[in-house]
Formats: sequence, C-alpha cells, structure tokens
Amino acid sequence: MKRKRIFIGLGVIAALLIFFFGILSLIGRYSGGKSSRLAFGDKIAIVEVKGVISQSSGIIEELQQYVDDKDVKAIILRIDSPGGGVGPSQEIYREVMKIRPKKKVVTSMGSVAASGGYYIASASDLIVANPGTITGSIGVIMQFSNFEELLKKIGIKGVVLKSGEHKDIGSPFREMTPEEKKIMQEVLDNVHQQFIQAVADGRKLDRTKVAEIADGRILTGEQAKNLGLVDQMGNLQDTIEITAKMVGILGKPNVIYPKKRLSIWELLMRDMASAVIDVLNEKGYDLSSVLQIK
Repeated sequence: MKRKRIFIGLGVIAALLIFFFGILSLIGRYSGGKSSRLAFGDKIAIVEVKGVISQSSGIIEELQQYVDDKDVKAIILRIDSPGGGVGPSQEIYREVMKIRPKKKVVTSMGSVAASGGYYIASASDLIVANPGTITGSIGVIMQFSNFEELLKKIGIKGVVLKSGEHKDIGSPFREMTPEEKKIMQEVLDNVHQQFIQAVADGRKLDRTKVAEIADGRILTGEQAKNLGLVDQMGNLQDTIEITAKMVGILGKPNVIYPKKRLSIWELLMRDMASAVIDVLNEKGYDLSSVLQIK
C-alpha cells in the first residue's frame, strides 16, 4: 500500500511538473516582449484583418472592446487581406467610421490590402503601406460556372423547381439569359457605386476622382500614395510610431497585440492540465499533501 501511494504521488508530481512548465511556456510565448492589457499607461491596440473577409463579428467585437477602453488611445488595423464578402467588409467599414469621432484609427497594410481590404482601410484616419503592398482593386466581381454541356456528355440532367422566374439565376445547369445577365450586372454596378462612395467618404476625396481609378486595377502602395489612396510609406513598427505621435504618447507606447491561436501541442497541454486537476479533485489530493508523501 505504501509503495502504491509512492507511485501515485510520483505520478501526480510528474503531471504537475509537466503542467507547470507548460504554463510557463505559454506565458513566455504570449507575454514575452509584448504589452499586456494589464500594463500601465496609454496604449495602442492592434486589430488584425487577415485572409479572406468572410465574417465581421470577431473584428467588430475587438474594435468595440478597445473603443470602450479609456487607456487605449488609438487602434491600428493591420490589414493583410485580398478582400472577400461585400457585407462583412461594409460592416467593418461602418464600425470604423463610427469609432473615428471617439478614437484614432490607423491602417497598416501588409503584403496585400485590396478590394474589401482597401474598403475597410479607407474608413481609417490614416493609411500606411509598404511601397510594394498590393492594394486598390476597387471593383466588384461575381463568377458563375456552367456545367450544362458537360452534364449532357455524361448523361446527367439537372432538374430545378422554382416559384419565381429568376429564382435559379446563375444556375450551373443552364446558360444565363440576357435578361438575367442584365439583372446581375445592375446588382454589381450598384455595389460598385457603393464602394466608390465609401472610399470617397472615408478618404475625403472627390467622388469623380475615385471613380476614375475604380476599374478593379491593383496598385502598389507607392502608386496608391501618388493617387491619394494611401497617406504614408512604412511598416507596422513605423505605423505604431506614427500613431503614438498622433495621439500624443511620449516615448515607447504600450502595444496590445492580437492574441495568438493555440497550437495542437498547447491545446493538448491545456487539456492535460485540466485532466490532472480533475483527477486531483476526485482523489482528494492537493499540492501540499503530495509534497508530504514519504
């Protein structure tokens, strides 16, 4: 019985050591060299817009969190996105426009901030890009596939039941009619005009000037600056320094960086720690009693 207790105790100690060093590893990764929300003084928060823009809720929640924090003096949008959905881009744009009267919002462009990425950026007070950043692409696109001829060759026929004449518009089973193409083009043109107006409003540019370059073309950061779509050249660290000066922060500002996602190893470590705690609770062990095992 005594030997069994010793083995149990050693096993618990080993599990606790793994848990302890795992926690230290996580703390080192997520707090080392980066400011925490618990740090004192004026702060600048960074909100990332990365990848294809398919939803807006997470980004908007972050923005709302920081706009209500009195210690956060400005927000930097770090955009590295080729664009995405119209709706999510417009929702984030609108949220940034609502924040601007309360707090400075600055955009830092990464490798690409085009289409929906630029749509969002245009709402900020200032845009900083790298000379080689791919941006612009002020346009709207909608693509459809038509498999009608292929399906005929392999003997498959699509059957569609609908309650409205244009309910299956864009169906891959048939060619789009001229009337349907006209309907879809009108939708695209309307959204395109919304895009142009959003850029004109956000950047305080003449609408006609924006319309001249809103043909879907991509631009480098340097070209965009010459056209008035970008304000300054610089990387993220330059943007932090520029933003700090804008809001009157002296010295090196405290920067709140985005939380990083946990790796598989870290998720396993978290689950292991949770399991160890559950076992300890079930067995009635606590740290002090484990260390007293003889």
